[in-house]
Amino acid sequence: MPAYYNEIEPFAAEWLRNLIAAGLIADGDVDTRSIEDVKPDDLKQYTQCHFFAGIGVWSYALRKAGWADDKHVWTGSCPCQPFSASGKGDGFTDERHLWPALFHLISECRPDVIFGEQVASKGGLAWLDLVQTDLEAKDYTTTAVDLCAAGFGSPHIRQRLYWVANSNSEQRKRSGNTRPARWDEYSNGGKASWLGIAYSERCSRLEIERNRENALLEVAGSGGNHNTKKTNGYWRDADWLYCTDDKWRPVESGTFPLVNGIAGRVGRLRAYGNAIVAPVAEGFIKAYMDTVAGMQ
Repeated sequence: MPAYYNEIEPFAAEWLRNLIAAGLIADGDVDTRSIEDVKPDDLKQYTQCHFFAGIGVWSYALRKAGWADDKHVWTGSCPCQPFSASGKGDGFTDERHLWPALFHLISECRPDVIFGEQVASKGGLAWLDLVQTDLEAKDYTTTAVDLCAAGFGSPHIRQRLYWVANSNSEQRKRSGNTRPARWDEYSNGGKASWLGIAYSERCSRLEIERNRENALLEVAGSGGNHNTKKTNGYWRDADWLYCTDDKWRPVESGTFPLVNGIAGRVGRLRAYGNAIVAPVAEGFIKAYMDTVAGMQ
């Protein structure tokens, strides 16, 4: 069955279609309606549902983590503007607070696993409290981890709350246990416990791999640019732009071609700015998969 992508921004929606056509994300349909107009029956035919899909990074990260396209999952990175410390959002009264719409669809469709992300601010934590309370009331176990892109070799911080919800009924089905799961078997009051352990172990392995790569660079001598080795890897080819606040910032190579009038630059930047960081999402998904595999 195909995947479902819900994205209201026309530029990002067209980008999704191009990525699907290129085979870079799961094959599926792109719906440009507001999530508030989506009905539960609209989603019955889909294996994966991605809300606030942006440019499809959740689907891309799921693939990179080894999650098959035909394996059920939902994702949703609700708008951060109402809860961002740098924004002027109105929190839970902001019209962009769309968790209630997503939660309605979750309540009706009851997906087995849901991944999501939100800004790691005071407002974001309050938002997460609501999300976890709502999902626990529907028999989901939830947990969250505060992650930053810099922890994965990025030259920027981008602090975010990554969360996952697992259906307790699905967990009992897999384990053959018919009794209700106790909360402290899988989590600890909403804190990253069982997932945090797996994530910590995975990060330790990643750190060892990074140290090994750096050591090889030192031995190779001229084989690499030591001045930029902290961003070697996923971000090695970034262009560094000098900004009006006297800071250098990395962007994807070719994002700012030195020609006036290049179509789509504003749309591309907006899409990049709203997207999650793929290596972070991939690491989080892998930690979840490791945890579930260890519990079976």
